[in-house]
Amino acid sequence: MDLSPAAARRALGGLIAATDDDAAAVERFATVVWCHLAEPGDSAAGRIVGAYGAAGALRLLLGGGAIAELSAKELAEARKRWIGRVSASVIDDSLRVAQARGVSLVTRADEHWPSQLDDLGPHAPLCLWVRGGSALLKRLNPSVAVVGARAATRYGDHVAMELAADLAGGGIPVVSGGAYGIDGAAHRAALTVGGLTVAFLAGGADRAYPAGHTQLIDDIARSGVVVSEVPCGSAPTKWRFLQRNRLIAAVTDATVVVEAGWRSGSLNTAGHAAALSRGLGAVPGPITSAASAGTHRLLRDYGAQCITSADDVRELLGMGTRDAGPADRSPMTDDTTRVRDALSARSWRDPLDVARRAGMAADEVEARLGILLLEGLVEAGAAGWRLVPPKS
Repeated sequence: MDLSPAAARRALGGLIAATDDDAAAVERFATVVWCHLAEPGDSAAGRIVGAYGAAGALRLLLGGGAIAELSAKELAEARKRWIGRVSASVIDDSLRVAQARGVSLVTRADEHWPSQLDDLGPHAPLCLWVRGGSALLKRLNPSVAVVGARAATRYGDHVAMELAADLAGGGIPVVSGGAYGIDGAAHRAALTVGGLTVAFLAGGADRAYPAGHTQLIDDIARSGVVVSEVPCGSAPTKWRFLQRNRLIAAVTDATVVVEAGWRSGSLNTAGHAAALSRGLGAVPGPITSAASAGTHRLLRDYGAQCITSADDVRELLGMGTRDAGPADRSPMTDDTTRVRDALSARSWRDPLDVARRAGMAADEVEARLGILLLEGLVEAGAAGWRLVPPKS
């Protein structure tokens, strides 16, 4: 592996900063090499790069000697992971793709590096690959992660959009993972109100995943930021999805889980947020919905704050709320009114009966019931749903 300044500049091409001297160019290129050798969150790589710099650590690795920061066993296992991935052609190919796709390289030496990620210690990313305005990464303080199930219900989509639109419209950046379901709803709502939204991908920043979100990811890149810690051309694997979640939790001040099943990957993001002492919130859903079992678990067992509005999220962030008086609140939608009219304060009714009375689809009714539940206008029980009886 050629670590000369000339080779580094030649390989990096337009990905090198105009102000980088020879040493900085070599360090930047060595960081790219490490990004190809180590999988996200590899603490062994993080420790030796932190101790010796990317170039110094790479020279030690290629030299074959001992490295003080790693035990003999750790170093032997790490060499097995890394050495087989040393490929100049693969690195050159990914750098060419990055330049062709307008993907920039951000390292700790750059002014746009989001320093919140350093809280991950040796598990912090070695660099970031960015589509969009890399300078916007410095605007993520404060910011909030809005995450949740891919197989979201209409209720979950609605709540995610309401939260993201209110927060992003009020100047709070919304971060998520670009996936189907809650992630996509949050990104779209933030874009609709002209707010800043950032998508962290598990695969390379050069291509959208899922493919069905190609247009959405392109839209985010135009006005916000699309970020990955793996090189261009990298495939999104299950491990990389889980590791990507730590970045979403670390870069934001709070994580809000809108909807999540009992074993949802969103709970992984929530776990990282809790471990990093970030704010953690969860949106309650219908007690009959499996899609909200995970959020209820966070509320019951992990001390998550109950989130029913964007003001609750602002409170979680330590910011003032924007409480509106009764006259300022938006009226309920016609569909919500239809569902409310189909309910009784005296009799419990199951969702199918409510749907028949309202002349609506059952899944639409369940979404509206969830909203009414959040507003304290209805209550759920084993026999179904009913309006909250008026206080005597």
